[in-house]
Amino acid sequence: MATIRLTGLRARGYHGVLTSERVSGQVFLVDLDLDIDVAQAAATDDVAHTVNYAEVAGVVEGLITGTPVNLIETLAVHIADAVLEKFAPVRAVTVTVNKPQAPIPSDFENVAVTVTQQRNA
Repeated sequence: MATIRLTGLRARGYHGVLTSERVSGQVFLVDLDLDIDVAQAAATDDVAHTVNYAEVAGVVEGLITGTPVNLIETLAVHIADAVLEKFAPVRAVTVTVNKPQAPIPSDFENVAVTVTQQRNA
């Protein structure tokens, strides 16, 4: 097993509970860990036997910029579900959705939610 890690995928989305978040939007950052078996890909040196991370990034970006949801928890689960559905080699995925511009009156650096899902056998 190996982990393909994609970090800091950045896109503007309109997720949030507040009207201002839905109107103005904000930047979301997503990190993914994709657990896969790389034996065949390494043996053949063929991208067809692994996960094309550019395609993964496209799916994730589409969810960030797509239909708004209230919670980053929901967005994280939608991303995890989509990765498992669309990319058969992925055995498990960990998704972290970062919301560094969350409307919090305190001085803070980031708010994030992390979910991990595994493929059902």
